[in-house]
Amino acid sequence: MSTVHNNALAVLFAFTSALTIAIGTVWRHQIVLRYSAEQEGSSGAIGAIRRPTWWLSLSLAWLAYGFQAVALAFGTLLVVQPVLVLSLLLTLVLSAKVERRGMEIDETFWATVLTIAVGVLVVLGRPEPGAREASISEWLIALGAGTVVMTVTVAAARRTGSVMRAFLLGAVCGAIFGYLAVFSKTTVDAFVRGGVPELVTTWPLYALLGAAVVGTIVQQYAFSAGNLSQSLPAMKIFEPLLAYTLGMTLLGEKFTVTTVWGWAMMALAVAAMFVSTFFLSRKSL
Repeated sequence: MSTVHNNALAVLFAFTSALTIAIGTVWRHQIVLRYSAEQEGSSGAIGAIRRPTWWLSLSLAWLAYGFQAVALAFGTLLVVQPVLVLSLLLTLVLSAKVERRGMEIDETFWATVLTIAVGVLVVLGRPEPGAREASISEWLIALGAGTVVMTVTVAAARRTGSVMRAFLLGAVCGAIFGYLAVFSKTTVDAFVRGGVPELVTTWPLYALLGAAVVGTIVQQYAFSAGNLSQSLPAMKIFEPLLAYTLGMTLLGEKFTVTTVWGWAMMALAVAAMFVSTFFLSRKSL
């Protein structure tokens, strides 16, 4: 098998992944609300997981990851990650439809900003795959530095109030998922190059599985540390930030922008994406 670079297909599958994430999120939220209404005084989140429909809705997360993997087979992290951020926007839109209400003015504004920002990054940036493979020493430096920073952050979170604790743990969770995205890209590329034999012998596959477990655990601690509006913004910002940084430094991915004006627009789009993500995540479920 050989690598096929196609940004259009990467965007298509990434958007399908984002839509699947949104559908699953809204579905699970509705199940929790319905259970809470039926069982007054009971914890909707705890009680709902006993229902088969909750687990069925959770399976959409795995389906979404499958679409993400296919997207990464066709495109770079610089294409896929911004499109995945749209899951936040899609969640809010679907939630409004299901609840038969209109979106608030600020939701509509930031949703528009996010959509434009993602469009600029993908269309103007025209990301290209990297032509280099990071050495083991480079991977060790990236992983070692990240581990130290995240460990210190977790230790600091344990000594702060609930609001800052939720934010810091959310940031760590987002960083872990950023590493997970890079492991996913390298794992998918290994499979495309050599099929199952190369897949099972590539170390990022096992790093991916480990990061998924650790990230899920940290995510639950972040959610339990405070309100969702305190941890989710950090998760949604640090995940693409780490994925972007590692994709460009370790994998050699790049934007094909050549003018000062073009780079100024790209910088503005990145800033707009992060700001709109922050405000939309505070409105999320």
